[in-house]
Amino acid sequence: MTFSICTAQRNFVVGDLPGNAQKIIDAARAAHASGARLLLTPELALCGYAAEDLLLRPAFLDACEQAVHTVARETAGLTGLAIVLGHPRRAPGARLCHNTASVVRHGVIEASYAKQALPNYGVFDEQRYFTPGVAPCVFEVEGVRIGLLICEDAWLPDPAQQARAAGAQLLVVINASPFHGEKASVREAMLRERVQDTGLPVVYAHMVGGQDELVFDGHSFALNADGTVAARAPGFEESLMPVQVETREGALQLQGEVAALTGAHEQLWRALVLGVRDYVGKNRFPGVLLGLSGGIDSALVLAIAVDALGADKVRTVMMPSPYTADISWIDARDMAARLNVAYEEIAIAPQFEAFKAALAADFAGRAEDTTEENLQARIRGTLLMALSNKFGALVVTTGNKSEMATGYCTLYGDMAGGFAVIKDLVKTQVFALARWRNANDPFGTGSNPIPERIITRPPSAELRPDQKDQDSLPPYEVLDAIVERYMENDESVQDIVAAGFAAADVERVTRLIQINEHKRRQAPIGVRLTRRSFGKDWRYPITNQFRA
Repeated sequence: MTFSICTAQRNFVVGDLPGNAQKIIDAARAAHASGARLLLTPELALCGYAAEDLLLRPAFLDACEQAVHTVARETAGLTGLAIVLGHPRRAPGARLCHNTASVVRHGVIEASYAKQALPNYGVFDEQRYFTPGVAPCVFEVEGVRIGLLICEDAWLPDPAQQARAAGAQLLVVINASPFHGEKASVREAMLRERVQDTGLPVVYAHMVGGQDELVFDGHSFALNADGTVAARAPGFEESLMPVQVETREGALQLQGEVAALTGAHEQLWRALVLGVRDYVGKNRFPGVLLGLSGGIDSALVLAIAVDALGADKVRTVMMPSPYTADISWIDARDMAARLNVAYEEIAIAPQFEAFKAALAADFAGRAEDTTEENLQARIRGTLLMALSNKFGALVVTTGNKSEMATGYCTLYGDMAGGFAVIKDLVKTQVFALARWRNANDPFGTGSNPIPERIITRPPSAELRPDQKDQDSLPPYEVLDAIVERYMENDESVQDIVAAGFAAADVERVTRLIQINEHKRRQAPIGVRLTRRSFGKDWRYPITNQFRA
């Protein structure tokens, strides 16, 4: 006995039911033409993930049900092909729906499985939308009994054991598992535990694409019963991965092509590019607009934007203030030329002087301080948003996670925009990715896009004479390590100090994280890259008097 399974690693759009259904139909036709007997679609492929409160709307669930019938009808003639279709489905007698995987064959729904393990942590709110299933689902393809699981089910031992007890000889898992660094390896390690628990091989079908701040990285895979990787799809791109299933000496063996897992920096870069490309494309913006300062953050965002969209859809504006160094002009012009993007300069000194004149009577007798610094940032934000309003391009902001953590950013100034590309990269990662991108050209848009001086010069907001970031913040190596330990890993202040960090630095950074929540709540969304980003992962009260 030999047959083929295909995983439809596709880029679905939340709410685009006709478009998603057609992608599934097209994948089914391609799989059938290749001789496959089973096609796996990702979790909730039909409606897109995460549909969030759309799942509470009866009209949306009705439309999803109609789309299921469309897929069944349009694939009815694909003789011998079964399709595992991910979709929401009303739960009889329950207020919420099921997160469902249905087996569709010859135009008929033969069986359905309701996800049992509903994650309710991090970016997941599945208990808000779904009611859990309670029973396994096993179906047959070419005489092989196949057990169905959905995402979190495979993170726990019980659902897989239930499927095995129901007679499953092979597990298939459909997923929408958001990316963070090294997540592909984490998934394979977790599924290897299920293989060891059950003694069954597994095929894992994953989604690819960007949805708001989430990125789904693909990397669908198959594991044999001994835990070895039998097949792996490439990351961050659509793929129809075939897996051959055959019986050898009474046991099932899986075989396919194994794409390599790329390095950590390349995965981060591809996640950023995919996140930007899909946010801009799926929301139908004609392109992006960013303030180019001659600094490392805006340089990195520009390189990402060009890799994601192409130079013709990227516009840059240099807005020098009285404190902008000449080398900032030179480096900004140099980088714009290297990447062949639209570039212009709008000096903000006249507007700055006009604001100061308007406020002179109120500010009389008071020395200049961060107020005047923030005025410059807000003038820039106003100009960028005006250009966005006039021409329709999305303003992408350039602030990083170190700045967002500590409030080293200006409300309605450098935070003004629609998408915060590197909001989940700390500053040390910004430098590392800039060096990586200069040494690599993954999308063929040009090598060494970032002038070396931008990478090596001390970072500065250039809002007062001779300003340097480290005048106001600890060294980035220290700051970023404290942010990771406190914000991402939930380590206590005492534990961080015990790890060798100066108590004054730890107390200062953690206090800044706490008192700047009001800024982060007003920041645009951006690509999630870590296990815990500011946004859905981080839910702290703004009005809060607790201090550790």
